[in-house]
Amino acid sequence: MVILPAIDIKDGNCVRLLKGDFATVHKVAESYMDTARSFEEAGASWIHMVDLDGAKEGKPVNGDVFLDIAKNTDLKVEAGGGIRSLDTAEYYISRDVSRVILGSVALKNPQILADAVKEYGEKIAVGIDAKNGIVAAEGWLESSQVNYIDLALEMIKAGVKNIIFTDISRDGTLSGVNAEQLSALKNAAGDRCN
Repeated sequence: MVILPAIDIKDGNCVRLLKGDFATVHKVAESYMDTARSFEEAGASWIHMVDLDGAKEGKPVNGDVFLDIAKNTDLKVEAGGGIRSLDTAEYYISRDVSRVILGSVALKNPQILADAVKEYGEKIAVGIDAKNGIVAAEGWLESSQVNYIDLALEMIKAGVKNIIFTDISRDGTLSGVNAEQLSALKNAAGDRCN
C-alpha cells in the first residue's frame, strides 16, 4: 500500500473544503512547499495535489505549484484539477509531474482519456468523484447520471490502471473513507487497476 498525502491548492494556498463546497474554503498551511517537504521528511514518496481553481475553471490555474514541488522535492507528484486536454497532460508529464489525473474529461469526453492512456500509460489516472454513488464533474459543481462503478469499468476498458476515488460527502470532514463504496469498487475492478 502506498499512502499519498494530499494538498488542495486554491489561489496558490493550501486549503481545505468541506464536502467540496467552495464557500467553506479555509487555509490550512502557510506554505505549500513547507507542507510538501514535511510530508517528504515523514517518509512520503508521492504527493496528491489538486488545483481547485483549475477544477472549477476547466483549465490549469495553479500548475506552477505542481511544477515547483516536482522540481524542488524528491516527491512524485500526482496532479489533478483542470486537466481537460491531452496537451495539458503532456505539459505536466514533460515537466516531471509523475502522474496526471483526468476527472471531468473522463466523464464528458472519454476519447481524450483513452488517447492519454495510449500515449502515457500509467502516468494517467482517472479521478472519480461521487456523491451518493453518482459521479460529479467540473469541480464537483455538476452532477451526472453516471454511477461511479459504471464509470470505473468504462475507464478500465480504456486501459486505466489507477483510479482515484473520492466520496464527496466525506471529503474534508476527516471522517475516514467510505469503506463500503471502496469495497464495491475493488470487487468490480478486481486486479485490473489500483
